[in-house]
Amino acid sequence: MIKYEMVYILDARLTDGEKNEISKQIADGVIKYGGKVLDVNVWMEKQRMTFPMRKVWDGAYYLAHLEMPGTGVASLRRDLHINERVLRFQILGIPAPRKVKPAKAKVVKAPVEKL
Repeated sequence: MIKYEMVYILDARLTDGEKNEISKQIADGVIKYGGKVLDVNVWMEKQRMTFPMRKVWDGAYYLAHLEMPGTGVASLRRDLHINERVLRFQILGIPAPRKVKPAKAKVVKAPVEKL
C-alpha cells in the first residue's frame, strides 16, 4: 500500500456536525476502496479564499494522511468530484524514503619524499 496526503476544502459556513459527516463519508470511501485513514486534522478552520468556489468565499481546510492501493485512488477521486459539498481536493503520493548506501572512503597514500 502506498501512503498519500490529501487536502480537501469544505464550506466554512457548514456546522461542525455537517463537516464531521462529510469527513466520515470521505473516510468511508477510503475504506471502501481498500485503504485506511491514518489521521485527519483541521488545517485551517476558516480561511478566506482568493476566488470563490461554487459561490463560496470562506473554506475550511482539512489535511488527511491515507494508506491505500494505487488502484483505489482513481475511484476515490471520482467520488470526491461527484460530492458537491467538497469544494476542492488534492491527493498526493508520499514517496517512500530511499535507502542510501554510505560512500566508501578511499585510502590515498601520500607520496614519501626522499632526502
